[in-house]
This record gives sequence, structure tokens and C-alpha cells, in this order.
Amino acid sequence: MASADGGAYSYSLTVFSPSGKLVQIEHALAAVGQGTTSLGIKATNGIVIATEKKSPSILIDDSMIEKVAIICPNIGMVYSGMGPDFRVLVARARKAAQGYWKIYGEYPPTKVLTQELATIMQQATHSGGVRPYGVSLLIAGWDITRGPSLYQVDPSGSFWAWKASAIGKNMVNAKTFLEKRYNDDISLEDAIHTALLTLKEGFEGSMTEKTIEIGVVTVPSQADLESGKMEGTGRIKPTFRKLTEEEIRDYLAM
Repeated sequence: MASADGGAYSYSLTVFSPSGKLVQIEHALAAVGQGTTSLGIKATNGIVIATEKKSPSILIDDSMIEKVAIICPNIGMVYSGMGPDFRVLVARARKAAQGYWKIYGEYPPTKVLTQELATIMQQATHSGGVRPYGVSLLIAGWDITRGPSLYQVDPSGSFWAWKASAIGKNMVNAKTFLEKRYNDDISLEDAIHTALLTLKEGFEGSMTEKTIEIGVVTVPSQADLESGKMEGTGRIKPTFRKLTEEEIRDYLAM
């Protein structure tokens, strides 16, 4: 579009409406609401994040689908919404984690990495020619300062720390279910079972080790901290990992 003086300008949709809302963020949240359900639960000795992992066709090799991503040895995250947007944010998060390691000789605290991703997502809400990211994230991690932490980041760039949360198309029912079953003394094992029960509430079809994905954060003991560094690297052994299909199958059978 040309202006009256013959110049050109770009028109951005990332502007406030008269009611004070950013419509593009509402559209991004709608995209999140259409995504598969993901959830996170903080326990006394760790964190579990879990999500549905369904392929749109039986012809797709579902072993290549990754919805729970390892960012660095102490942090992982899961999403609901648009997969391609998540892939970009995973790459940005991994780069930020490696940059932090290069400067400080350790991987970033969970809150620091969360703030980095929240800033990236917020910048997309007011930059001309771009749209907000169509994902919400659940970021789980452990660091020696804050211990296990669970954060949610929305397309607006807002983030919160949670004891338990859910995102995606069944998040209202999932949060209601979590509110009824969650307690501050829950163990990691119980949290994993609660996560599976919560997913099962709104699950379509059969829930198997191939249709869900789970990541866990474990809290290292003091002995692990003192002697758990990998030889020659100075790095503490990983505290975040993804459960294997065999482990998920065992939990489903319980």
C-alpha cells in the first residue's frame, strides 16, 4: 500500500484493537487450542511432562515424530500448537543453552532459558511482517539454585511457574482433573501415573507407548552432585531424559 506522499509503508497486524486486544495473539492461542493436549506436573523429587503423539496417517513413520525435546542435559520442553514453530524455538533454545555454557561453563537455569524463549516469542508480537508463534510451551528443568521448575510460555511471551498445568485442546478438563488429584507431596512416580490418567481422560483411540511421549526431570542427590560429573567434562550428569517406549509400556500396564 502506498501513502499519500508516494512513499511506501508496511502494515502490520500486530497492533492493538480499539478494545485493547492484540487480535493476532488471540488467533495464535486458537492455534494452540487446536493442538494435542500436553501437560506437566511438578513432584517433590522431579517433574514429568507428557503429551499425545498421534500421526495423521498410518503411513507416517511415527518414530520420527518428536514432541518432547531435550534442550540441554538439565532442561526439556513440550508444546501444543504448530509443530514447525516449535521446531524453530527448539533450535533457538539449544543455541541459547550452548551459548550460556560457553560463557559460564554450565548449562542455564530453567528460568533463564524460559526468559530467553519468552523474549523471542514476545518480540514476534510487535515486529512488522511477522506473526506470533502459534505454540504454547511447557518447560521443565532442574538447576542447583531453584531445584526442579516447571514453566509455561504462551504466544504473547507471558510465562508463569506452575505446580501442574495443561495446554492444548483438552486443557480445561485436564486442569480440572489435575486440580482434584494434585498435592504438594506427590512423588515423581505418582506424578507419572497422574499424567497418564489425565491424558486418558480426553484421549481419542487407544493410548499406547507409541501414541504418547513422556519426559522426566530427576533431582540428583547430594552424592550425585559431589561425584556425578562426567569424567573430563565438568558437567553434571543429565537430569532430564525421555522415557523409552518400553518404560511407557510398563507404566501403562500398572
